[in-house]
Amino acid sequence: MCELTLRDGRILYDLNGLARPDWETLPRATGRRATRAGTDTAGGRHGEGESQGFRDRRLGRARGDGRRGDGPVQDTGKPVKKVHWKDGKRPEKTPLFSSVTSYGGLVFISGVGAHFEGDITAHTKHVLDEIQKKLEAVGSSMEKVLKVNVYLNDLKDYKAMNDAFLGRFGPEPPVRTTIAAAGGIPGNSLVEIDCIATL
Repeated sequence: MCELTLRDGRILYDLNGLARPDWETLPRATGRRATRAGTDTAGGRHGEGESQGFRDRRLGRARGDGRRGDGPVQDTGKPVKKVHWKDGKRPEKTPLFSSVTSYGGLVFISGVGAHFEGDITAHTKHVLDEIQKKLEAVGSSMEKVLKVNVYLNDLKDYKAMNDAFLGRFGPEPPVRTTIAAAGGIPGNSLVEIDCIATL
């Protein structure tokens, strides 16, 4: 005879049919039916007998130390904005804008002007030289520039600016937009240029 008994000796079932199980009393007799996940189906409670790490992983909760459960640190791969301060030092006072920032694999150069007496050729060369220095300082180059914006103080300087501009970005130059600013360029510069490049 094969039988199933409880701790108090009561027979719930045997193969010969000598005892019939009372399924209504089974949950009360056994107290609880625990699943592999540690779920108490009788009382509705979760996590009975679980470790904290197992519970965290099951529920997807992050621990205070940056880990999810007992698993390793997870790298989301999300890009982070970085400001490249001049000489690597953050200014004591908050600046009006940043000259160079990067995000992911891109670097952004603010508009650069030429604030000295000179013609459009001298101003354009100076601006492009400064942009080249800023790009190389963060590990980029003129050949890696993707987009350029050119702001002229006067549209009559368009051809001379182009002559100084040609070839400065290598054999595959970036896309470009050129306008003549109606109110002029701040600081009496004849031209201002900004750009976006890859690192």
